Amino acid sequence: MFKFLKDVNREMQKVSWPKSNELSKYTVIVLLTVLFVAVFFTVVDLGISQVLEML
Repeated sequence: MFKFLKDVNREMQKVSWPKSNELSKYTVIVLLTVLFVAVFFTVVDLGISQVLEML
């Protein structure tokens, strides 16, 4: 168990962590993408519902 944790620690030190400004940029991109997908599927769902109500 301790060897595993040592190995994990060693590997985590090799990770290239994003800088603060990169992290902020990536966070905004992810949030905008999620918002776009949510709006897109809401519009598609409402459109399909309207088409089915007409039938």
